[in-house]
Amino acid sequence: MASRCWRWWRWSAWSRLRPPPSRSTPTPGFCQQFSTQEKTPQICVIGSGPAGFYTAQHLLKHHPQAHVDIYEKQLVPFGLVRFGVAPDHPEVKNVINTFTQTARSDRCAFLGNVVVGRDVSVPELREAYHAVVLSYGAEDHQALGIPGEELPGVVSARAFVGWYNGLPENQKLTPDLSCDTAVILGHGNVALDVARILLTPPERLEKTDITETALGVLRQSRVKTVWIVGRRGPLQVAFTIKELREMIQLPGTRPILDPADFLGLQDRIKEVPRPRRRLTELLLQTAVEKPGVEEAARRAQASRAWGLRFFRSPQQVLPSSDGQRAAGIRLAITRLEGVGEAIRAVPTGDIEDLPCGLVLSSVGYKSRSIDPSVPFDPKRGVIPNIDGRVVDVPGLYCSGWVKRGPTGVIATTMTDSFLTGQVLLQDLKAGLLPSDPRPGYAAIQALLSSRGVRPVSFSDWEKLDAEEMSRGQGAGKPREKLVDPQEMLRLLGH
Repeated sequence: MASRCWRWWRWSAWSRLRPPPSRSTPTPGFCQQFSTQEKTPQICVIGSGPAGFYTAQHLLKHHPQAHVDIYEKQLVPFGLVRFGVAPDHPEVKNVINTFTQTARSDRCAFLGNVVVGRDVSVPELREAYHAVVLSYGAEDHQALGIPGEELPGVVSARAFVGWYNGLPENQKLTPDLSCDTAVILGHGNVALDVARILLTPPERLEKTDITETALGVLRQSRVKTVWIVGRRGPLQVAFTIKELREMIQLPGTRPILDPADFLGLQDRIKEVPRPRRRLTELLLQTAVEKPGVEEAARRAQASRAWGLRFFRSPQQVLPSSDGQRAAGIRLAITRLEGVGEAIRAVPTGDIEDLPCGLVLSSVGYKSRSIDPSVPFDPKRGVIPNIDGRVVDVPGLYCSGWVKRGPTGVIATTMTDSFLTGQVLLQDLKAGLLPSDPRPGYAAIQALLSSRGVRPVSFSDWEKLDAEEMSRGQGAGKPREKLVDPQEMLRLLGH
Protein backbone atom coordinates (compact mmCIF):
# COMPACT_ATOMS: atom_id res chain seq x y z
CA MET A 1 0.00 0.00 0.00
CA ALA A 2 2.77 2.44 0.94
CA SER A 3 4.55 2.07 -2.40
CA ARG A 4 1.28 2.52 -4.31
CA CYS A 5 0.51 5.69 -2.30
CA TRP A 6 3.97 7.09 -2.99
CA ARG A 7 3.68 6.44 -6.73
CA TRP A 8 0.23 8.04 -6.79
CA TRP A 9 1.45 11.06 -4.79
CA ARG A 10 4.43 11.53 -7.08
CA TRP A 11 2.14 11.58 -10.10
CA SER A 12 -0.38 13.93 -8.51
CA ALA A 13 2.30 16.38 -7.38
CA TRP A 14 3.17 17.16 -10.95
CA SER A 15 -0.26 16.83 -12.55
CA ARG A 16 -2.61 19.75 -13.03
CA LEU A 17 -4.33 19.71 -9.67
CA ARG A 18 -8.12 19.73 -9.47
CA PRO A 19 -10.06 21.66 -6.85
CA PRO A 20 -10.02 20.11 -3.35
CA PRO A 21 -12.68 17.43 -2.90
CA SER A 22 -15.94 18.28 -1.20
CA ARG A 23 -16.59 16.95 2.29
CA SER A 24 -18.51 13.97 0.96
CA THR A 25 -16.31 13.03 -1.98
CA PRO A 26 -13.85 10.15 -1.41
CA THR A 27 -10.42 10.69 -2.96
CA PRO A 28 -7.98 8.02 -4.05
CA GLY A 29 -4.66 7.04 -2.54
CA PHE A 30 -3.49 8.39 0.78
CA CYS A 31 -6.80 9.71 2.07
CA GLN A 32 -8.46 6.27 1.89
CA GLN A 33 -6.42 5.29 4.94
CA PHE A 34 -8.52 7.64 7.07
CA SER A 35 -11.79 6.41 8.52
CA THR A 36 -14.85 8.38 7.46
CA GLN A 37 -15.87 8.31 11.15
CA GLU A 38 -12.65 10.02 12.21
CA LYS A 39 -13.09 13.36 13.99
CA THR A 40 -12.42 16.47 11.92
CA PRO A 41 -8.78 17.47 12.26
CA GLN A 42 -8.51 21.24 12.67
CA ILE A 43 -5.33 22.47 11.01
CA CYS A 44 -3.96 25.98 10.89
CA VAL A 45 -1.59 27.30 8.20
CA ILE A 46 0.25 30.60 8.79
CA GLY A 47 0.97 32.41 5.52
CA SER A 48 -1.04 32.53 2.29
CA GLY A 49 1.76 32.49 -0.26
CA PRO A 50 2.54 29.46 -2.42
CA ALA A 51 3.85 27.40 0.53
CA GLY A 52 0.72 28.02 2.58
CA PHE A 53 -1.74 27.35 -0.21
CA TYR A 54 0.04 24.26 -1.51
CA THR A 55 0.19 22.82 2.02
CA ALA A 56 -3.52 23.49 2.50
CA GLN A 57 -4.30 22.02 -0.91
CA HIS A 58 -2.50 18.78 -0.10
CA LEU A 59 -4.19 18.41 3.29
CA LEU A 60 -7.67 19.01 1.89
CA LYS A 61 -7.13 16.67 -1.03
CA HIS A 62 -5.76 13.79 1.01
CA HIS A 63 -7.96 13.92 4.11
CA PRO A 64 -11.74 13.89 3.50
CA GLN A 65 -12.61 15.56 6.83
CA ALA A 66 -9.72 17.97 7.44
CA HIS A 67 -10.51 21.64 7.92
CA VAL A 68 -7.76 24.15 7.17
CA ASP A 69 -7.66 27.80 8.25
CA ILE A 70 -5.08 30.02 6.51
CA TYR A 71 -3.93 33.06 8.49
CA GLU A 72 -2.32 36.00 6.70
CA LYS A 73 -0.99 39.33 8.01
CA GLN A 74 -1.82 41.18 4.75
CA LEU A 75 -5.42 42.00 3.91
CA VAL A 76 -4.99 40.12 0.63
CA PRO A 77 -3.81 36.57 -0.16
CA PHE A 78 -1.15 34.96 -2.40
CA GLY A 79 2.08 36.34 -0.91
CA LEU A 80 5.00 36.48 -3.35
CA VAL A 81 2.80 35.47 -6.29
CA ARG A 82 1.13 38.87 -5.90
CA PHE A 83 3.99 40.88 -4.44
CA GLY A 84 7.10 39.17 -5.82
CA VAL A 85 6.42 37.97 -9.37
CA ALA A 86 7.39 40.61 -11.92
CA PRO A 87 4.44 42.44 -13.52
CA ASP A 88 5.64 41.45 -17.00
CA HIS A 89 5.41 37.76 -16.07
CA PRO A 90 1.60 37.37 -15.83
CA GLU A 91 1.69 33.70 -16.81
CA VAL A 92 3.47 32.85 -13.54
CA LYS A 93 0.51 34.32 -11.64
CA ASN A 94 -1.95 31.84 -13.16
CA VAL A 95 -1.34 29.64 -10.14
CA ILE A 96 -3.66 32.05 -8.29
CA ASN A 97 -6.56 30.26 -10.03
CA THR A 98 -5.61 27.01 -8.29
CA PHE A 99 -5.20 28.77 -4.94
CA THR A 100 -8.63 30.38 -5.37
CA GLN A 101 -10.22 26.95 -5.83
CA THR A 102 -8.58 25.83 -2.60
CA ALA A 103 -9.78 28.91 -0.70
CA ARG A 104 -13.34 28.41 -1.92
CA SER A 105 -13.53 24.88 -0.49
CA ASP A 106 -16.09 24.57 2.28
CA ARG A 107 -13.31 23.06 4.40
CA CYS A 108 -10.95 26.01 4.03
CA ALA A 109 -11.05 29.54 5.42
CA PHE A 110 -8.81 32.52 4.65
CA LEU A 111 -8.25 34.92 7.54
CA GLY A 112 -6.40 38.02 6.41
CA ASN A 113 -5.41 41.04 8.50
CA VAL A 114 -4.24 38.78 11.36
CA VAL A 115 -0.63 39.15 12.48
CA VAL A 116 0.46 35.92 14.17
CA GLY A 117 2.89 36.76 16.96
CA ARG A 118 1.06 40.03 17.66
CA ASP A 119 -2.70 39.54 17.34
CA VAL A 120 -2.55 35.89 18.35
CA SER A 121 0.36 33.75 19.56
CA VAL A 122 1.53 30.41 18.21
CA PRO A 123 0.84 28.71 21.61
CA GLU A 124 -2.76 29.97 21.41
CA LEU A 125 -3.10 28.53 17.92
CA ARG A 126 -1.60 25.22 19.05
CA GLU A 127 -4.21 25.03 21.82
CA ALA A 128 -7.03 25.57 19.32
CA TYR A 129 -5.81 23.30 16.48
CA HIS A 130 -4.60 19.73 16.14
CA ALA A 131 -1.63 20.94 14.06
CA VAL A 132 -0.07 24.26 13.07
CA VAL A 133 1.98 24.77 9.89
CA LEU A 134 4.31 27.77 9.60
CA SER A 135 4.49 28.84 5.94
CA TYR A 136 5.09 32.55 6.24
CA GLY A 137 8.07 32.82 3.91
CA ALA A 138 11.01 35.21 4.01
CA GLU A 139 9.99 38.77 4.83
CA ASP A 140 13.39 40.41 5.31
CA HIS A 141 16.35 41.02 3.03
CA GLN A 142 19.92 40.03 3.75
CA ALA A 143 21.93 43.05 4.82
CA LEU A 144 25.21 43.75 3.03
CA GLY A 145 27.01 44.57 6.26
CA ILE A 146 29.30 47.17 4.67
CA PRO A 147 30.03 50.86 5.39
CA GLY A 148 27.68 53.29 3.64
CA GLU A 149 24.81 50.80 3.38
CA GLU A 150 22.55 53.27 5.20
CA LEU A 151 23.07 56.09 2.66
CA PRO A 152 20.14 57.39 0.59
CA GLY A 153 20.34 55.75 -2.81
CA VAL A 154 20.90 52.28 -1.34
CA VAL A 155 17.73 50.19 -1.56
CA SER A 156 17.01 46.51 -0.97
CA ALA A 157 15.80 44.77 -4.12
CA ARG A 158 13.07 43.21 -1.97
CA ALA A 159 11.68 46.66 -1.08
CA PHE A 160 12.00 47.84 -4.70
CA VAL A 161 10.06 44.80 -5.94
CA GLY A 162 7.43 45.34 -3.23
CA TRP A 163 7.16 48.98 -4.28
CA TYR A 164 6.41 48.35 -7.94
CA ASN A 165 4.21 45.34 -7.10
CA GLY A 166 1.98 47.19 -4.62
CA LEU A 167 3.11 45.76 -1.26
CA PRO A 168 1.59 48.24 1.23
CA GLU A 169 4.64 48.39 3.52
CA ASN A 170 6.85 49.53 0.61
CA GLN A 171 4.63 52.27 -0.81
CA LYS A 172 6.52 55.05 0.96
CA LEU A 173 9.69 54.08 -0.87
CA THR A 174 10.86 56.90 -3.11
CA PRO A 175 13.59 55.44 -5.34
CA ASP A 176 15.63 58.20 -6.99
CA LEU A 177 16.02 57.22 -10.64
CA SER A 178 17.56 60.54 -11.68
CA CYS A 179 21.03 58.97 -12.02
CA ASP A 180 22.62 57.56 -15.15
CA THR A 181 23.95 54.30 -13.65
CA ALA A 182 22.49 51.75 -11.23
CA VAL A 183 24.30 48.81 -9.65
CA ILE A 184 22.50 45.65 -8.57
CA LEU A 185 24.38 43.40 -6.17
CA GLY A 186 23.50 39.75 -6.73
CA HIS A 187 23.25 37.27 -9.60
CA GLY A 188 19.81 35.76 -8.96
CA ASN A 189 16.46 36.00 -10.73
CA VAL A 190 15.36 38.92 -8.53
CA ALA A 191 18.43 40.90 -9.66
CA LEU A 192 17.51 40.30 -13.30
CA ASP A 193 13.85 41.15 -12.62
CA VAL A 194 14.87 44.49 -11.11
CA ALA A 195 17.30 45.24 -13.96
CA ARG A 196 14.64 44.39 -16.53
CA ILE A 197 12.02 46.63 -14.91
CA LEU A 198 14.53 49.50 -14.70
CA LEU A 199 15.40 49.21 -18.40
CA THR A 200 12.10 48.16 -19.98
CA PRO A 201 10.47 50.92 -22.04
CA PRO A 202 7.57 52.14 -19.81
CA GLU A 203 5.04 51.71 -22.62
CA ARG A 204 5.69 47.95 -22.44
CA LEU A 205 4.68 47.97 -18.77
CA GLU A 206 1.50 50.00 -19.21
CA LYS A 207 -0.68 46.94 -19.78
CA THR A 208 0.67 45.00 -16.77
CA ASP A 209 -0.44 45.14 -13.14
CA ILE A 210 2.49 47.34 -12.10
CA THR A 211 1.25 50.15 -9.83
CA GLU A 212 0.48 53.48 -11.47
CA THR A 213 2.78 55.21 -8.98
CA ALA A 214 5.74 53.03 -9.96
CA LEU A 215 4.97 53.47 -13.64
CA GLY A 216 4.98 57.24 -13.21
CA VAL A 217 8.43 57.15 -11.58
CA LEU A 218 9.81 54.79 -14.25
CA ARG A 219 8.56 57.14 -17.00
CA GLN A 220 10.79 59.86 -15.52
CA SER A 221 13.79 57.53 -15.01
CA ARG A 222 17.17 58.64 -16.35
CA VAL A 223 18.86 55.30 -15.70
CA LYS A 224 20.69 54.26 -18.86
CA THR A 225 23.14 51.62 -17.59
CA VAL A 226 22.61 48.82 -15.08
CA TRP A 227 25.51 46.73 -13.78
CA ILE A 228 24.59 43.39 -12.20
CA VAL A 229 27.45 42.41 -9.90
CA GLY A 230 28.32 39.04 -8.34
CA ARG A 231 31.24 37.81 -6.24
CA ARG A 232 31.63 34.53 -8.14
CA GLY A 233 31.87 33.55 -11.81
CA PRO A 234 29.63 32.66 -14.77
CA LEU A 235 29.33 29.02 -13.66
CA GLN A 236 27.88 30.06 -10.30
CA VAL A 237 25.12 32.49 -11.30
CA ALA A 238 21.75 31.78 -9.65
CA PHE A 239 19.46 33.17 -12.34
CA THR A 240 17.79 30.94 -14.92
CA ILE A 241 18.09 30.86 -18.69
CA LYS A 242 14.57 32.27 -19.18
CA GLU A 243 15.42 35.46 -17.30
CA LEU A 244 18.79 35.76 -19.05
CA ARG A 245 17.23 35.38 -22.48
CA GLU A 246 14.69 38.09 -21.65
CA MET A 247 17.51 40.47 -20.72
CA ILE A 248 19.44 39.73 -23.92
CA GLN A 249 16.35 40.36 -26.05
CA LEU A 250 15.10 43.41 -24.11
CA PRO A 251 14.14 46.13 -26.64
CA GLY A 252 16.29 49.24 -26.65
CA THR A 253 19.14 47.68 -24.67
CA ARG A 254 22.47 46.02 -25.38
CA PRO A 255 24.40 43.56 -23.18
CA ILE A 256 27.96 44.20 -21.93
CA LEU A 257 29.96 41.12 -20.98
CA ASP A 258 33.73 40.89 -20.68
CA PRO A 259 35.11 37.99 -22.77
CA ALA A 260 38.00 37.67 -20.30
CA ASP A 261 35.52 36.39 -17.68
CA PHE A 262 34.84 33.37 -19.90
CA LEU A 263 38.37 32.22 -20.75
CA GLY A 264 38.69 28.43 -20.60
CA LEU A 265 34.98 27.98 -19.90
CA GLN A 266 34.18 26.22 -23.17
CA ASP A 267 35.93 23.02 -22.07
CA ARG A 268 34.79 23.14 -18.45
CA ILE A 269 31.07 23.31 -19.19
CA LYS A 270 31.04 19.92 -20.93
CA GLU A 271 30.82 18.18 -17.55
CA VAL A 272 28.14 20.32 -15.89
CA PRO A 273 24.44 19.38 -15.79
CA ARG A 274 22.44 20.28 -18.89
CA PRO A 275 20.44 23.27 -17.50
CA ARG A 276 23.64 24.88 -16.21
CA ARG A 277 25.45 24.07 -19.46
CA ARG A 278 22.76 25.69 -21.62
CA LEU A 279 22.74 28.78 -19.43
CA THR A 280 26.52 29.11 -19.55
CA GLU A 281 26.59 28.55 -23.32
CA LEU A 282 24.17 31.45 -23.75
CA LEU A 283 26.36 33.66 -21.56
CA LEU A 284 29.43 32.58 -23.51
CA GLN A 285 27.77 33.18 -26.86
CA THR A 286 26.64 36.66 -25.79
CA ALA A 287 30.10 37.55 -24.47
CA VAL A 288 32.39 36.30 -27.22
CA GLU A 289 30.48 35.70 -30.46
CA LYS A 290 30.05 38.46 -33.00
CA PRO A 291 26.32 39.19 -33.37
CA GLY A 292 24.60 38.86 -36.71
CA VAL A 293 23.86 41.88 -38.89
CA GLU A 294 20.32 42.38 -37.55
CA GLU A 295 21.31 41.95 -33.91
CA ALA A 296 24.36 44.19 -34.35
CA ALA A 297 22.14 46.92 -35.79
CA ARG A 298 19.69 46.55 -32.92
CA ARG A 299 22.48 46.88 -30.35
CA ALA A 300 23.99 49.87 -32.14
CA GLN A 301 20.68 51.72 -31.88
CA ALA A 302 20.12 50.81 -28.22
CA SER A 303 19.98 53.78 -25.86
CA ARG A 304 20.35 51.67 -22.72
CA ALA A 305 22.77 48.96 -21.61
CA TRP A 306 23.16 46.29 -18.95
CA GLY A 307 26.19 44.29 -17.98
CA LEU A 308 27.22 41.38 -15.79
CA ARG A 309 30.27 41.97 -13.60
CA PHE A 310 31.82 38.80 -12.18
CA PHE A 311 34.37 38.22 -9.41
CA ARG A 312 33.41 41.39 -7.53
CA SER A 313 32.41 41.61 -3.86
CA PRO A 314 30.98 44.83 -2.31
CA GLN A 315 33.23 46.47 0.29
CA GLN A 316 31.81 49.96 0.77
CA VAL A 317 29.13 52.26 -0.61
CA LEU A 318 30.95 55.43 -1.59
CA PRO A 319 29.30 58.71 -0.54
CA SER A 320 28.83 61.82 -2.66
CA SER A 321 31.14 64.78 -2.01
CA ASP A 322 28.67 66.25 0.48
CA GLY A 323 28.20 62.86 2.14
CA GLN A 324 24.44 63.01 1.60
CA ARG A 325 23.89 60.04 -0.72
CA ALA A 326 25.43 57.11 -2.56
CA ALA A 327 27.74 58.00 -5.45
CA GLY A 328 29.43 54.68 -6.14
CA ILE A 329 30.46 51.34 -4.76
CA ARG A 330 33.89 49.93 -3.95
CA LEU A 331 34.31 46.33 -5.04
CA ALA A 332 36.93 43.81 -4.01
CA ILE A 333 38.13 41.76 -6.97
CA THR A 334 37.85 38.07 -6.11
CA ARG A 335 39.06 34.68 -7.27
CA LEU A 336 37.49 31.28 -6.73
CA GLU A 337 38.88 28.65 -4.36
CA GLY A 338 37.65 25.13 -3.76
CA VAL A 339 35.57 22.83 -5.91
CA GLY A 340 31.91 21.91 -6.32
CA GLU A 341 29.61 23.00 -3.50
CA ALA A 342 32.60 24.18 -1.44
CA ILE A 343 33.70 26.76 -3.98
CA ARG A 344 33.97 30.27 -2.57
CA ALA A 345 35.09 33.72 -3.62
CA VAL A 346 38.12 35.17 -1.82
CA PRO A 347 39.57 38.71 -2.24
CA THR A 348 42.70 39.06 -4.34
CA GLY A 349 43.66 42.33 -2.65
CA ASP A 350 42.74 44.45 -5.67
CA ILE A 351 39.79 46.83 -5.61
CA GLU A 352 37.64 48.66 -8.14
CA ASP A 353 35.41 51.70 -7.70
CA LEU A 354 32.23 51.76 -9.77
CA PRO A 355 30.40 55.12 -9.96
CA CYS A 356 26.59 54.93 -9.64
CA GLY A 357 23.70 56.86 -8.13
CA LEU A 358 21.59 53.86 -7.13
CA VAL A 359 22.62 50.64 -5.39
CA LEU A 360 20.10 47.79 -5.18
CA SER A 361 21.00 44.95 -2.85
CA SER A 362 19.75 41.59 -4.09
CA VAL A 363 21.85 39.16 -2.05
CA GLY A 364 18.95 37.15 -0.67
CA TYR A 365 15.76 37.08 1.36
CA LYS A 366 15.61 36.13 5.02
CA SER A 367 12.90 34.78 7.30
CA ARG A 368 12.13 36.26 10.70
CA SER A 369 11.32 34.62 14.01
CA ILE A 370 7.55 34.80 14.31
CA ASP A 371 7.04 33.88 17.98
CA PRO A 372 9.38 33.29 20.95
CA SER A 373 7.89 29.81 21.40
CA VAL A 374 9.03 28.68 17.93
CA PRO A 375 12.64 27.45 17.53
CA PHE A 376 14.54 29.60 15.05
CA ASP A 377 18.02 29.54 13.53
CA PRO A 378 18.88 33.25 13.04
CA LYS A 379 22.07 32.49 11.12
CA ARG A 380 20.34 30.41 8.44
CA GLY A 381 17.04 32.25 8.76
CA VAL A 382 15.00 29.04 9.01
CA ILE A 383 12.99 27.07 11.55
CA PRO A 384 14.98 23.95 12.56
CA ASN A 385 13.02 20.99 11.20
CA ILE A 386 13.24 17.40 10.04
CA ASP A 387 11.17 16.84 6.89
CA GLY A 388 8.93 19.75 7.91
CA ARG A 389 8.45 18.65 11.54
CA VAL A 390 9.65 21.49 13.79
CA VAL A 391 12.39 20.10 16.05
CA ASP A 392 11.22 19.33 19.61
CA VAL A 393 7.72 20.77 19.11
CA PRO A 394 5.20 18.01 18.30
CA GLY A 395 2.25 19.20 16.24
CA LEU A 396 4.19 22.14 14.77
CA TYR A 397 5.29 22.00 11.12
CA CYS A 398 6.80 24.29 8.49
CA SER A 399 6.90 24.52 4.70
CA GLY A 400 8.39 26.76 2.03
CA TRP A 401 11.22 29.23 2.50
CA VAL A 402 10.97 29.33 6.29
CA LYS A 403 11.57 25.58 6.17
CA ARG A 404 14.43 25.32 3.66
CA GLY A 405 15.68 28.88 3.06
CA PRO A 406 14.85 31.32 0.23
CA THR A 407 15.71 29.13 -2.74
CA GLY A 408 13.83 27.67 -5.66
CA VAL A 409 10.86 28.66 -7.76
CA ILE A 410 7.11 28.11 -7.24
CA ALA A 411 7.32 24.50 -8.46
CA THR A 412 10.02 23.81 -5.86
CA THR A 413 7.78 25.23 -3.15
CA MET A 414 4.89 23.09 -4.37
CA THR A 415 6.85 19.86 -3.99
CA ASP A 416 8.27 20.94 -0.63
CA SER A 417 4.81 21.89 0.71
CA PHE A 418 3.23 18.66 -0.47
CA LEU A 419 5.94 16.77 1.45
CA THR A 420 5.15 18.70 4.64
CA GLY A 421 1.46 17.98 4.16
CA GLN A 422 2.20 14.29 3.67
CA VAL A 423 4.32 14.15 6.84
CA LEU A 424 1.57 15.85 8.85
CA LEU A 425 -1.04 13.37 7.64
CA GLN A 426 1.30 10.47 8.44
CA ASP A 427 1.63 11.77 12.01
CA LEU A 428 -2.12 12.18 12.25
CA LYS A 429 -2.69 8.61 11.09
CA ALA A 430 -0.04 7.30 13.49
CA GLY A 431 -1.78 8.94 16.46
CA LEU A 432 1.07 11.40 17.07
CA LEU A 433 -1.24 14.42 17.10
CA PRO A 434 -3.87 15.27 19.75
CA SER A 435 -6.94 13.06 19.48
CA ASP A 436 -9.36 15.24 21.43
CA PRO A 437 -11.72 17.58 19.55
CA ARG A 438 -10.27 21.05 19.00
CA PRO A 439 -12.34 24.22 18.51
CA GLY A 440 -10.19 25.62 15.71
CA TYR A 441 -11.16 29.10 14.58
CA ALA A 442 -14.12 29.33 16.97
CA ALA A 443 -11.68 29.78 19.86
CA ILE A 444 -9.36 32.11 17.94
CA GLN A 445 -12.27 34.23 16.70
CA ALA A 446 -13.24 34.97 20.30
CA LEU A 447 -9.64 35.93 21.14
CA LEU A 448 -9.31 38.21 18.10
CA SER A 449 -12.66 39.85 18.79
CA SER A 450 -11.63 40.61 22.38
CA ARG A 451 -8.45 42.22 21.02
CA GLY A 452 -10.23 44.37 18.47
CA VAL A 453 -8.92 42.44 15.46
CA ARG A 454 -11.32 42.00 12.56
CA PRO A 455 -10.14 39.39 10.04
CA VAL A 456 -10.72 39.69 6.29
CA SER A 457 -12.38 36.68 4.64
CA PHE A 458 -11.80 35.29 1.17
CA SER A 459 -15.16 36.67 0.02
CA ASP A 460 -13.91 40.07 1.26
CA TRP A 461 -10.81 39.60 -0.90
CA GLU A 462 -12.99 38.77 -3.89
CA LYS A 463 -14.72 42.15 -3.46
CA LEU A 464 -11.31 43.89 -3.42
CA ASP A 465 -10.27 41.77 -6.42
CA ALA A 466 -13.34 42.94 -8.37
CA GLU A 467 -12.57 46.56 -7.45
CA GLU A 468 -8.95 46.23 -8.63
CA MET A 469 -10.00 44.71 -11.93
CA SER A 470 -12.61 47.41 -12.43
CA ARG A 471 -10.04 50.15 -11.82
CA GLY A 472 -7.60 48.51 -14.21
CA GLN A 473 -10.14 48.05 -16.99
CA GLY A 474 -10.26 51.75 -17.86
CA ALA A 475 -6.50 51.82 -18.37
CA GLY A 476 -6.38 48.55 -20.29
CA LYS A 477 -4.63 46.81 -17.39
CA PRO A 478 -5.55 43.46 -15.80
CA ARG A 479 -5.94 45.35 -12.51
CA GLU A 480 -4.88 48.46 -10.61
CA LYS A 481 -3.74 47.16 -7.25
CA LEU A 482 -5.08 48.66 -4.05
CA VAL A 483 -2.08 49.62 -1.94
CA ASP A 484 -3.63 51.41 1.07
CA PRO A 485 -4.91 49.05 3.80
CA GLN A 486 -7.21 51.76 5.19
CA GLU A 487 -8.81 52.24 1.79
CA MET A 488 -9.27 48.46 1.50
CA LEU A 489 -10.99 48.32 4.89
CA ARG A 490 -13.26 51.25 3.96
CA LEU A 491 -14.26 49.50 0.72
CA LEU A 492 -15.17 46.45 2.81
CA GLY A 493 -17.13 48.52 5.31
CA HIS A 494 -14.84 47.45 8.16
